[in-house]
Amino acid sequence: MRWTVHGERPIYESDWVTLALADVELPNGERVEHHLIRIPEKAAAAVVHDPERGILMLWRHRFITDSWGWEIPAGRLEPGETPEQAAARETLEETGWAPGPLRPVGAYHPAPGLVEQTFHVFATDGASRERDPDGIETDRVEWVPVDRVRELVAGGKITDGFSLTALLWYLST
Repeated sequence: MRWTVHGERPIYESDWVTLALADVELPNGERVEHHLIRIPEKAAAAVVHDPERGILMLWRHRFITDSWGWEIPAGRLEPGETPEQAAARETLEETGWAPGPLRPVGAYHPAPGLVEQTFHVFATDGASRERDPDGIETDRVEWVPVDRVRELVAGGKITDGFSLTALLWYLST
């Protein structure tokens, strides 16, 4: 059953995000205002796996939830950038490692009932150390053995949705 959109009005707009109210008609005929978030830039992430070292991960703090956690390198696309280029750039910036050739794992919408955004996931089998990470977003960078990554996922120690989805996708293939 499809909802009918009769209009939309922004509540807040910036280059990063728009918060809007949509006037929608439900299949039963009821009209409601539904909040939605539009994030114009797509995002990309890379699962960088080395058979001898594990998966390249970063330990970082997220101020919004005031929490620390393991994540894979990820971020939004810059103007004119492809998702693959963004995944490679973010990996280098956040970890200091340049990923090997990336292959697509998949793309998804993280919260389609509330947020309009697309996340792209890539994987690679190796990386070369190029420099120190940018130090802005990352507290530390480590190669985490695959068995340990599985334990972190199963134990609820990786809570970032982008990382969880990408890792589960990657580890299930």
